[in-house]
Amino acid sequence: MTAVAFQRALDLVTRVRGVRGAMLVELGDGVVVAEHLMEGIKGPAVAALAASLANRLGRAMEAAGLGAGVYWHLQASEGALLAVPAASGILVVAVTEPEVNVGLVRLELLRAAQAVT
Repeated sequence: MTAVAFQRALDLVTRVRGVRGAMLVELGDGVVVAEHLMEGIKGPAVAALAASLANRLGRAMEAAGLGAGVYWHLQASEGALLAVPAASGILVVAVTEPEVNVGLVRLELLRAAQAVT
């Protein structure tokens, strides 16, 4: 994929009101592939957190016989971290404000994951 295609995938997510940033992260090692973040968001730290959690949750879900994870949502007092794994081994991540429309963000994350596959 090209940088333009990655940017288009991120634009799907960042156009949603309340999204503070979106990233494409290598699922295996947590390296940032592409990002579109508001100032103050620590991209490498968010990428490492998202990849680590996705890997651990994925293994736990498989061990429990639930299959592969499709979507993860972590809510915190100051916002949320949402992630969707793409078939290409890339994790599509959104950082949001607390009052975001989670359903719409989830939809756009799934679309972005399809775009980077």
